[in-house]
Amino acid sequence: MRRLWIILLASLTLTLSGCGYNTMQSQDEQINASWSEVLNQYQRRADLVPNLVSTVKGYAAHEREVLEQVTTARAQVGNLRLTPELLNDPQAFERFQTAQSQLSSALSRLLVVSENYPQLKADTGFRDLQAQLEGTENRIAVARNRYIQSVQAYNTTVRSFPTNLTAKMFGFSTKPNFTVDEKAVSTPPKVDFGSAPKPPGVAQ
Repeated sequence: MRRLWIILLASLTLTLSGCGYNTMQSQDEQINASWSEVLNQYQRRADLVPNLVSTVKGYAAHEREVLEQVTTARAQVGNLRLTPELLNDPQAFERFQTAQSQLSSALSRLLVVSENYPQLKADTGFRDLQAQLEGTENRIAVARNRYIQSVQAYNTTVRSFPTNLTAKMFGFSTKPNFTVDEKAVSTPPKVDFGSAPKPPGVAQ
């Protein structure tokens, strides 16, 4: 009897391995690891925002609208509930992506505004923050790319025959992925490298 159970267990193990179960488990773990790195890099960026806004405000306090946009976008990112279920909820994932995209746009506008303030651009603290932000954006791009590749591999396994049968049997389903904001890609940013704004009362 014991030998029979061992044979059945061995057969079940071979069956699960051959039908893609172990592959999906491995790919799912890779997605979780890639996602953790995405969150880590986005958090690194969010942590830079308060100091960046404070530094810009020191030289361009009257750029209130842009500063408020960055602060609001950062707050929206902070209000997101980043639970493990997020990776299985397309709507929640889209809200996450939208919030991060809005923060990216707000930060881009803030950096464009800084071009009008030579003293701000010359500030050592600002240059350091700008360099950190640029480095973080690069890390975000790399982390997102790894996540995209992990999800593509997993989703292909889940949707392909015969592994799709195993996926249905054990509740594996496709996961949402990052998409490109077509409007952001097709609309170039408006950059003004003109002279710094003159104080009120000074002739134009």
